Amino acid sequence: MSGGKRRAPPKAEKLVDHHLGVVKDAAAKYQGHPLILMGKSMGSRVSCMVASSDDIDVSAVVCLGYPLKGVNGAVRDETLLQLKVPTMFVQGSKDGLCPLDRLESTRKKMTCKNELHVIDGGDHSFKIGKKYLESRGLNQHDVEMEAVKAISQFVQNSFSESCT
Repeated sequence: MSGGKRRAPPKAEKLVDHHLGVVKDAAAKYQGHPLILMGKSMGSRVSCMVASSDDIDVSAVVCLGYPLKGVNGAVRDETLLQLKVPTMFVQGSKDGLCPLDRLESTRKKMTCKNELHVIDGGDHSFKIGKKYLESRGLNQHDVEMEAVKAISQFVQNSFSESCT
């Protein structure tokens, strides 16, 4: 947003060089530490693109609300199929940008270790309807904390694992 006007964000491909530079700087500053990339929506696509670069050694990627479905409805899985590092997806079961059946098909084609944590009833922002939460005796905070725990476990398990 600029000047109060809402515009479409730039395409993910245009953001990769900038993010790759930032990640390289962080990796140089903290040499010897694992490098875990995480992003939300387009940020997760950019993180996957950066992780696929030959210029950087990434330990794992966490994708929050990965936008698998493009504007025209086509599946955008080419970046995911290139990944060679453990990858985790956190997706809402009602996320229109990433139907779980399409994600499952893509995950089966990926050559790297990958995991999925589903936020039942969650949309692209992981928001769950009040009635849905009440009917299951849950609250938004607890559901989100379960996702955080799953991410933490994935990251811990990923330090020494790589793709086959």
